Amino acid sequence: MTKNKKNQTKAETTKNKDAAPDSEAAKETAAEDGVPAAAGEDAETESAPGEAGGESTPEQQVEELNDKLLRALAEAENVRRRAERDKSDAAKYAIANFARQVLGVADNMHRAMASVDADARKEDPALEQLMVGLEMTEAEMLSTFERFGIKPIGAMGEKFDHNLHEAMFELDDASKPAGTVVQVVEAGYVLNDRLLRPAKVGVCKGGPADKNRDNKKKTGAAKGATPAPAGQALKDGQTAYKGKGKGKEPGAQLDEEL
Repeated sequence: MTKNKKNQTKAETTKNKDAAPDSEAAKETAAEDGVPAAAGEDAETESAPGEAGGESTPEQQVEELNDKLLRALAEAENVRRRAERDKSDAAKYAIANFARQVLGVADNMHRAMASVDADARKEDPALEQLMVGLEMTEAEMLSTFERFGIKPIGAMGEKFDHNLHEAMFELDDASKPAGTVVQVVEAGYVLNDRLLRPAKVGVCKGGPADKNRDNKKKTGAAKGATPAPAGQALKDGQTAYKGKGKGKEPGAQLDEEL
């Protein structure tokens, strides 16, 4: 009995060794290769970051810091330039809304002066003195406008420019080319280099250029052959067809035409 028990114990021990978990086999293999068994996969995961994404070298850190410093300096320079541009624009165009309102006063003064007849001024000394005062006031106002960068737009006789002019109507004027400003309804102004108010103008429809084009068309038509009247052309065609078809079969006439 004792021998049988010993034999059973040995058999169980042998089975247990054969059925040992893979982890123990891996530990034994690692121990034979000189790698600590406790490290296992942790040793591999620690070594990989050290090679690819581990701690950067001092040179890499210096390069990153230099890049961040350059970016910060560039951003600061952009902010400084933007602030200077905003400050300059504020100084140039801060009075834009006020200037638009004052332009209405200048327009009314100009209309009032234009409504007075020159003969009436000569006949009435008081009216003449009043008009002289208005003219001096207008001249002073225009001088003030120019001092603050408000300048009138010269539109009369110029080519229509959609950036400066606003077309209100078209006029027929054969003495000027098409697109020429022939009437100014309301004067326009610019504030420094920015449009303050467009000039409301009347534009010419057509002129010498259009006439020349029409003349060329007429000349080209005259140079060509004069077409015969429709009735005569139809009659000649019928006569020619009848002449060719005499004494011939319909099929022969078609072959001759081909």
